[in-house]
Amino acid sequence: MNSILITGCNRGLGLGIVKTLVKLPQPPQHIFATCRDLDKATELKDLAANHSSIHILEIDLLNFNNYGNIIKRVGDVVKGDGLNVLFNNAGFAPKSTRITTVKLDELVQTLHTNTIAPIMLSKVCLPLLKRASIANKNIGMGVRRAAIINMSSILGSIEANTDGAIYAYRTSKAALNAATKSMSIDLLKDGILCVSLHPGWVRTNLGGSSAPLDVRTSSRSIIEILFQFNEKNNGGFYQYDGQKLPW
Repeated sequence: MNSILITGCNRGLGLGIVKTLVKLPQPPQHIFATCRDLDKATELKDLAANHSSIHILEIDLLNFNNYGNIIKRVGDVVKGDGLNVLFNNAGFAPKSTRITTVKLDELVQTLHTNTIAPIMLSKVCLPLLKRASIANKNIGMGVRRAAIINMSSILGSIEANTDGAIYAYRTSKAALNAATKSMSIDLLKDGILCVSLHPGWVRTNLGGSSAPLDVRTSSRSIIEILFQFNEKNNGGFYQYDGQKLPW
């Protein structure tokens, strides 16, 4: 892939994915990494200082009116080549998980961050993604042509839910899965691959310290599987190692 835009790169999986990409034998020419607060993204800034391919974009993804400014900056860099991949990674998980403790403001924030933001960012990125798809029309569907990757979670699977609770996070990721499926149908004619991806249970601020996977392992597996996805995977829900997951 020539270019990729990844949200939520100040820490955790977003930062891990950026680190993995720059270490590839043929890394992307342009890696656009978003963060909410540049002053707190110390490690990302250090990484960008050593890799000219990294472009840091400071944005609060809940400020939808600023999306246009970010896309203009991306477009000014990629120009006629377009954007190959939009990776909607940024996420939020509130502490309240039970029906007796769930809070309205947490539900709203979680849905805005995990569902609405990826949909709206995908919408504004479409011209750049379509441009990349046309520029690479001789390549089959995949991240080398044009793709939207939505970071979901097994907790968004309705079929796999045997424990209940986690209302805000589960519903936001189930909704994101539904959006991914619709995108895969609507954008098929444009040659844009759309996939929901579960990164595994990873030791991050969101995943907690008891998670079995570290960021490096998950990130490396994610990048490996991304390059294997093709038209057969369009509209699917997959784990970081390529295993197909139930909706």
